[in-house]
Amino acid sequence: MTGEILFQADNISKTFGGLKAVDNVSFALRAGIITALVGPNGAGKTTLFNAMTGHLVPDRGAVTFLGESILGLPHWKVARLGIGRTFQDLKLFSHMTVLENVTTATESGSWLWQTGGRAAQVERSARIERALDATQLQRRRDTRAVDLSYAERKFLSIARIMASGARLWLLDEPASGLDRSSYDRFLTVLRNEVRAGVTICIIEHNLDIVQSISDRIAFLDQGRLLAEGEPKTILSDPALAAIYFGERAP
Repeated sequence: MTGEILFQADNISKTFGGLKAVDNVSFALRAGIITALVGPNGAGKTTLFNAMTGHLVPDRGAVTFLGESILGLPHWKVARLGIGRTFQDLKLFSHMTVLENVTTATESGSWLWQTGGRAAQVERSARIERALDATQLQRRRDTRAVDLSYAERKFLSIARIMASGARLWLLDEPASGLDRSSYDRFLTVLRNEVRAGVTICIIEHNLDIVQSISDRIAFLDQGRLLAEGEPKTILSDPALAAIYFGERAP
């Protein structure tokens, strides 16, 4: 249902040595919209994603998905619950084909003896083919990831999340470095998936993307959540703009 809270972070903090990378951050991700997580470099955005997905255990705070605590779960269990994640460095299996890379995202249901048997296998295959179609990678299905163009590798990371059936997507700068045509295709993919019921939180530095795709913005700086709200309100705030562009300290 659009508007329901899928994910909730409460008072999340994470310190590395004397650096507070995330400082008492609380925010919610609501179903059926795209939330952009923005802020200057070093604001703590990726660290927050890591704490949300089990790649880091926060020093304190609570993390819930669909009303259930996921704090302390390993990242692979978090993924199986329906939270998909991309990374800035993509983390593809370089010497596996496109099809093999996408298939790995369905590994939790990849054996005939598991619950669902043949019917589950057919459904999984349909998800894989749909992901390849949506990202226009069908003709590259037998190409190794290492032999893809940069833009194709970006789309492969999206195809893997799509094939996993994740309900919540956390995307870490997925459009960085894309050419204009690929950028437009990327936005189309995201909009189509949201219409199909996916919820997305995206870390993004490109304000054109933030303005054109997001329904809500959360603004971080120095590990703290400074503001959260409608894109027009956040992006028109001169104090936040000064922080984002490094013109003055908060």
